[in-house]
Amino acid sequence: SSGINAEWPLRPGGGHGALIIAMKNPSMFKCVTVFSPVSNPCKSPWGIKAFTNFLGSDQNAWEAWDATCLARTTTSSVPLNILVDQGEIDICLEKELLTSHFIDAAEKNPCLSVEYRERKGYCHFYPYISTFIEEHFDYIAKFIC
Repeated sequence: SSGINAEWPLRPGGGHGALIIAMKNPSMFKCVTVFSPVSNPCKSPWGIKAFTNFLGSDQNAWEAWDATCLARTTTSSVPLNILVDQGEIDICLEKELLTSHFIDAAEKNPCLSVEYRERKGYCHFYPYISTFIEEHFDYIAKFIC
């Protein structure tokens, strides 16, 4: 046993990490919430640099650590509930975060139940997170209360 209770949500600090952990272990979590996650690092400049440094040059091996790739292949007997919150004026959205890639893949997977909230006028800094964190707690409460 890993010590992680399936009754609890997953909400670590890094959005991409939370998505990866939850999709690699979907039966361990009822839900996962993320703010502005790096969503398709295999296709973003930052992700390509990071994956090359940490995982080597074999791009096929990267897919096991890419949220969008995992969203295409994750299987589970119960749906994994995912809340993705994204600021619509985030300067990293189109080039680095690639949130739409993840949303598109997740919506096609019947094992994933994704709710996407795009926030007008917000990027992904502290005021954005502090404004909407309570909504994430409410989302989590639906699954653990």
